[in-house]
Amino acid sequence: MKEFCLWFTGIPCSGKTTLAKKIKEKLEEIGKKTYLLDGDIIRKELNVDLGFSEEDRKENIRRVSVVAKILTECGIVPIVALVSPFREARKKAREKIEKFVEIYVKAPLEVCIKRDIKGMYKMAIEGKIKGFTGIDDPYEEPLNPEIVCETDKESIEECIEKILNFLEKKGYIERKGYTKEEEEIVKKRLEELGYI
Repeated sequence: MKEFCLWFTGIPCSGKTTLAKKIKEKLEEIGKKTYLLDGDIIRKELNVDLGFSEEDRKENIRRVSVVAKILTECGIVPIVALVSPFREARKKAREKIEKFVEIYVKAPLEVCIKRDIKGMYKMAIEGKIKGFTGIDDPYEEPLNPEIVCETDKESIEECIEKILNFLEKKGYIERKGYTKEEEEIVKKRLEELGYI
């Protein structure tokens, strides 16, 4: 059975990888097989031959979309966390993957700069890095993403719940029973009532 693909897009340090790792955990808890395709790892392992020109960025997205498509066909949920700055390239990925869920991880530039532990924004602002998305290279916001997570306004838990609710409404997942947090609440209440 073909699976869906979660495609997280947003400027650097908006929270894509954080959300992708957390949703991976949640999906695995309900029995889904997943695979995280993280932009940094993809660049180091699969697409080492690509730079950061517009053509290379589009090729990076094309290659990742091919891998994601293969994973969906194998019954695995690919969770893609890429800046993927160009609408056209994301549109082509959507056309390739049957059940494509675009998640726009949105945060103001100033918030992303504060979150940047690698200092990439600082180097880009100082001119030490050229073609950095959000500074001197464009990011084309999604026009109609399935989900928008505003990580400066919503907690990780709120974003994850929003994604899970969407997937459940679409019939892509079925949540059975309680989450670990809910189990703890129920257990505590049962203890208070003297049942356990």
